[in-house]
Amino acid sequence: MDSFRSGQGIQMLLTAEQEAQHIISSARNLRTTRLKQAKDEAEKEMTLYRSNLEAEHQTRKSETSSESIAKRLEEETEGKIESLKESASRVSPDVVAMLLSYVTTIKN
Repeated sequence: MDSFRSGQGIQMLLTAEQEAQHIISSARNLRTTRLKQAKDEAEKEMTLYRSNLEAEHQTRKSETSSESIAKRLEEETEGKIESLKESASRVSPDVVAMLLSYVTTIKN
């Protein structure tokens, strides 16, 4: 009887081991499937995020490039006008004096 019981015990252990291997295999397959799903979801999110950033960047680039160029040109023009006004106001008395001296000087 002992041999019968030990045979059953070994058979039960083998069956339990096979069930454990089946459970482990199922868990590994489930984990692999879930990892693939997570990777696909992450790639989709990354692609969507990247396309949104690129669209936003292009929008900003087109807006800022034309606006910034116009603003920069306007600022440069205003600066040059102010510089010319200052220069004219400094030189104006000397020019007037020189013109008066030429007009009032009589040459023979």
